This record gives sequence, C-alpha cells and structure tokens, in this order.
Amino acid sequence: MITFTLFTALAAFYFTMFFTPGPNNAMLTASGMKFGFIRTLPHLIGIPLGHILQIGLTCFGLANLFLLYPQIQFYMKILCFLYLLYLGWKMIGSFSLAQKETGRPLKLYEASLFQFINPKAWSIAITVASGFYPTEENIIIGVGFVTITAAVICFPTISLWALFGSGLRKFVNNIKIKKVIEYLLAILLVLTGLFILIK
Repeated sequence: MITFTLFTALAAFYFTMFFTPGPNNAMLTASGMKFGFIRTLPHLIGIPLGHILQIGLTCFGLANLFLLYPQIQFYMKILCFLYLLYLGWKMIGSFSLAQKETGRPLKLYEASLFQFINPKAWSIAITVASGFYPTEENIIIGVGFVTITAAVICFPTISLWALFGSGLRKFVNNIKIKKVIEYLLAILLVLTGLFILIK
C-alpha cells in the first residue's frame, strides 16, 4: 500500500543516493565544467531515463538474474571501472582543447545506457525493488510509484552537480589551474572506479 510515510522514506533514500558522489555525479561535474550546463542537458536527462527503466525492469524481476548469476555483477564492475578509466584518460588535456570544440558531452542514449553498467545505479534499483516496492499494490501502480518518484527526485538532485561544474568554469581561466583541475577530476573518476571495483 502506498502511504505518505512510504513516499517520504523513498524520497529521502533517492535524494541521499542521487546526491552522494558516484560515477554519474563525477561525470556531470566534469561535463558541466568543460561544456557548460546547457550542453550537459542531454546527459542530465539521459541519467533519469535510463535509471527509471532500470528500476522498472528490476521490479519486474530482472534482479533475479543477479541471484542466479552473481558473476554478472563482477563483470559489470569491471566494465564500469574500464569506462571511468577511459573517461579519466580523456579528461587529461580536455580543458586545454575546449576552445577548439573538440570532444562532446555524453548524448542522451549514452547516459541512459551507462546506468546498466553502473553498480551504484544497480544497488539503488535493487534496494528500491526489495525495500520500498509497495507489494500490496497492482504491479503497474507499484512500478509507476517507484519510477515516477525516482524521476522527480533524480533530475533536480543531479542537476546540482552539473551546475557546480558549470559554475567552476567561470573561475578557471589560468592554464595551470585548468591542468590541476583536469588531473584532479581524472583522478577522482579513477578512484571512483577503483572503489566500485574493490567494494
């Protein structure tokens, strides 16, 4: 049964999970800093779209795959780590090339698909399906409840990270500062990937 208490608990869980650092937020900060908030919008929209599809599929039973084949999660962690390693490598020198319009922000479908190799996104989806799904409700209403709540909380919450990156962009004119930030963001992406890998 959907109650106000369940909704507030789910909303608090989503906010905490979406706001805390992770692969999506690290990538959004970097994208906001390099390309600005407007050009990062497809990336921003793609994350909740992919994530609500992921949550819906998990509620419909996709999570059972992880119970039957736990090694799938291990391979997903490796894929996520390799992708973040690649992004970290691409980050080096990216601000120096920003004026030449090289590179591009993630497209909507790329950001959506990334959720399916993002272990943090999977942990959110599985926790929601097992702990917040209203079991007494019709399956369509139950899935609608958890996915719509995710969409409403996710977009504004993760937008803060893209706005933060975009805000920093205005203060980064010095070449040396750009280099430091490039390396710092690259290291943060790699450390995020390592954390996921060894978790």
